[in-house]
Amino acid sequence: MAGGNAIRGSRVGAGPMGEAERGEAAPRVVVAYYCANEHVTTPSFAQEPGMVVPEFWDCPRCGFPAGQDQDNPPAPPKAEPYKTHLAYVKERRSDKEGAVILDEALKSLRDRGLIQ
Repeated sequence: MAGGNAIRGSRVGAGPMGEAERGEAAPRVVVAYYCANEHVTTPSFAQEPGMVVPEFWDCPRCGFPAGQDQDNPPAPPKAEPYKTHLAYVKERRSDKEGAVILDEALKSLRDRGLIQ
Protein backbone atom coordinates (compact mmCIF):
# COMPACT_ATOMS: atom_id res chain seq x y z
CA MET A 1 0.00 0.00 0.00
CA ALA A 2 1.60 3.27 -1.10
CA GLY A 3 1.05 6.54 0.71
CA GLY A 4 -0.01 9.44 -1.45
CA ASN A 5 1.91 12.22 0.34
CA ALA A 6 5.25 10.52 1.12
CA ILE A 7 8.47 12.17 -0.02
CA ARG A 8 10.48 9.45 -1.70
CA GLY A 9 14.24 9.20 -1.84
CA SER A 10 14.96 11.88 0.75
CA ARG A 11 14.50 12.64 4.38
CA VAL A 12 14.98 15.73 6.54
CA GLY A 13 18.68 16.22 7.19
CA ALA A 14 19.67 13.67 4.53
CA GLY A 15 22.67 15.67 3.41
CA PRO A 16 23.86 18.72 1.57
CA MET A 17 21.90 19.98 -1.36
CA GLY A 18 23.68 20.83 -4.55
CA GLU A 19 24.33 24.38 -5.71
CA ALA A 20 21.37 24.12 -8.09
CA GLU A 21 18.96 23.82 -5.14
CA ARG A 22 20.63 26.55 -3.07
CA GLY A 23 21.33 29.03 -5.79
CA GLU A 24 24.63 30.63 -6.72
CA ALA A 25 27.03 31.71 -3.97
CA ALA A 26 27.65 35.44 -3.72
CA PRO A 27 31.12 36.62 -4.77
CA ARG A 28 33.36 36.80 -1.71
CA VAL A 29 36.51 38.65 -0.70
CA VAL A 30 38.88 37.13 1.88
CA VAL A 31 40.69 39.56 4.19
CA ALA A 32 43.61 38.63 6.47
CA TYR A 33 43.71 40.11 9.98
CA TYR A 34 46.73 39.90 12.32
CA CYS A 35 46.69 40.18 16.12
CA ALA A 36 49.52 40.98 18.57
CA ASN A 37 49.94 37.24 19.34
CA GLU A 38 50.80 36.59 15.67
CA HIS A 39 47.51 34.79 14.98
CA VAL A 40 46.07 35.14 11.47
CA THR A 41 42.31 35.27 10.91
CA THR A 42 40.86 35.20 7.40
CA PRO A 43 37.12 35.90 7.38
CA SER A 44 35.35 36.26 4.04
CA PHE A 45 32.89 39.00 3.20
CA ALA A 46 30.31 39.21 0.44
CA GLN A 47 31.25 41.64 -2.31
CA GLU A 48 28.30 43.97 -2.44
CA PRO A 49 28.06 47.57 -3.62
CA GLY A 50 28.80 49.88 -0.70
CA MET A 51 30.18 47.06 1.47
CA VAL A 52 32.97 48.30 3.70
CA VAL A 53 35.41 45.74 5.10
CA PRO A 54 35.92 46.36 8.86
CA GLU A 55 39.27 47.87 9.81
CA PHE A 56 39.57 45.63 12.90
CA TRP A 57 38.38 42.10 13.70
CA ASP A 58 38.42 40.19 17.00
CA CYS A 59 40.88 37.29 16.97
CA PRO A 60 38.90 34.07 17.59
CA ARG A 61 41.90 32.42 19.32
CA CYS A 62 42.91 35.03 21.91
CA GLY A 63 40.21 37.74 21.72
CA PHE A 64 42.68 40.55 21.02
CA PRO A 65 41.85 43.06 18.29
CA ALA A 66 43.36 42.21 14.90
CA GLY A 67 44.20 44.59 12.06
CA GLN A 68 45.09 44.25 8.40
CA ASP A 69 48.71 45.45 8.78
CA GLN A 70 50.84 42.38 9.56
CA ASP A 71 53.85 44.44 10.66
CA ASN A 72 51.86 46.69 13.02
CA PRO A 73 48.98 44.78 14.63
CA PRO A 74 46.80 46.71 17.10
CA ALA A 75 47.98 46.73 20.70
CA PRO A 76 46.14 44.48 23.13
CA PRO A 77 43.65 46.28 25.36
CA LYS A 78 44.98 47.37 28.73
CA ALA A 79 43.34 45.48 31.56
CA GLU A 80 42.19 47.99 34.11
CA PRO A 81 42.30 46.68 37.68
CA TYR A 82 39.07 46.18 39.58
CA LYS A 83 37.90 49.34 41.35
CA THR A 84 35.83 49.41 44.48
CA HIS A 85 32.80 51.63 44.90
CA LEU A 86 34.88 53.85 47.20
CA ALA A 87 37.53 54.30 44.48
CA TYR A 88 34.88 55.54 42.03
CA VAL A 89 33.47 57.92 44.68
CA LYS A 90 36.95 59.30 45.36
CA GLU A 91 37.36 60.02 41.64
CA ARG A 92 34.22 62.17 41.70
CA ARG A 93 34.62 63.93 45.07
CA SER A 94 37.45 65.79 46.75
CA ASP A 95 38.37 65.13 50.39
CA LYS A 96 36.78 68.45 51.36
CA GLU A 97 33.47 67.54 49.65
CA GLY A 98 33.59 64.11 51.32
CA ALA A 99 34.03 65.69 54.77
CA VAL A 100 31.00 67.96 54.20
CA ILE A 101 28.82 65.02 53.12
CA LEU A 102 29.98 62.95 56.13
CA ASP A 103 29.17 65.80 58.53
CA GLU A 104 25.68 66.16 57.02
CA ALA A 105 25.03 62.41 57.35
CA LEU A 106 26.26 62.33 60.98
CA LYS A 107 24.12 65.36 61.86
CA SER A 108 21.06 63.66 60.33
CA LEU A 109 21.70 60.50 62.38
CA ARG A 110 22.19 62.52 65.59
CA ASP A 111 18.95 64.47 64.99
CA ARG A 112 17.05 61.20 64.68
CA GLY A 113 18.68 59.85 67.86
CA LEU A 114 20.37 56.92 66.15
CA ILE A 115 23.87 57.91 67.33
CA GLN A 116 25.26 60.19 70.02
